[in-house]
Amino acid sequence: MSANTGPLGQPRGIAFVIIISIITLGIYHLYWTYMTFDEMKRRTGEGLGGVLGLVIGILLSIVNAFVIPSEIGHMYRGDGEDAPLTGWSGLWVLIPLLGWFIWVVKVQGALNRYWKSHATSAAPA
Repeated sequence: MSANTGPLGQPRGIAFVIIISIITLGIYHLYWTYMTFDEMKRRTGEGLGGVLGLVIGILLSIVNAFVIPSEIGHMYRGDGEDAPLTGWSGLWVLIPLLGWFIWVVKVQGALNRYWKSHATSAAPA
C-alpha cells in the first residue's frame, strides 16, 4: 500500500464541532461533512470526496456515519498505521441521545491525531 501524499487536513476542536453543529441546527455539521470528505480525498486520492459525501449526508446521513470512519481507517492504513476506526464505528450513532456525541469524539479525535502526527513528521528539521 502506498503512503498518502496529498495535503493535510485541518484539525478541528471536538467541542467546537459539537457545539456549533447544535447551535446551527446541523448546518455546520453539513459543512464539516463536506470538508472532512474533501480533505480525506485530497490526502489519499481516493474516497467519496466533498460533494458526493455532502449529497449523501443530506439525502441519507446514516450512511456517512459508517463511510467517514471507514475512510479514516483507510487513510491510516495507507500510511502503514493501525486504523483507530472502521466502518463498524458508525454503530455508535445508533445509541439514543449520546451516540452521535460519542461518534463525533471518536471521528474528529482520530482525524485530529492523524493530521497533527503527519504535520509534525512532515515538518522540516
